[in-house]
Amino acid sequence: MPPLSLTLGRSGRRVLDLPLIGWLTLIWVMLWSTLTWANVLIGVIVAVAVCLAFPLPRVDLGLRLHPWGILVLAGYLLYDMVTSGVRVAGQILAGRPHRAAVIAVPLRCRSDLMLAATAVAVSNVPGGAIVEVRRSTATVFLHVLDADRPAELDAARRSVWRMEALAVRAFGTRDEIARVAEPPPSHPQTGSTPA
Repeated sequence: MPPLSLTLGRSGRRVLDLPLIGWLTLIWVMLWSTLTWANVLIGVIVAVAVCLAFPLPRVDLGLRLHPWGILVLAGYLLYDMVTSGVRVAGQILAGRPHRAAVIAVPLRCRSDLMLAATAVAVSNVPGGAIVEVRRSTATVFLHVLDADRPAELDAARRSVWRMEALAVRAFGTRDEIARVAEPPPSHPQTGSTPA
């Protein structure tokens, strides 16, 4: 049961999530744009009725918060954003054309949360962007700006795997943390497409 929640009935299917009721009440008051006791009371009644009429399913997101992992991820993201921004600016100012590519990078974790966290973290860094996430194979497709040599493509893959490991160590389960401690999956050498 989520924190700050009440269970109604013997089956335990009806759950009143107090933060959700507070949020729905706030929306009700904002919609009426009048803060009165009657408006707040009616908002609470409507929120409880909505929660009872349309119960949300129980969902375990698999989210675990590891404070040290979150700090390491935040620090690495800041470092990577600065260094990648400088590298991209250097590529632009150099004036010579660079070959771009889209590469497939298979990930070690298959959970939706870790796929999304890795994709968001990678896309926040200049120089590459996730263009597709294939959930069935836990593969992300990364657009890489600097793909002149195969070594640069391998470095981009290693960067994604590093970001995956940091995201999992910040938010993953024990099983996922153990999975990212293993070596990354092998990738085909023909996994890039010129852009």
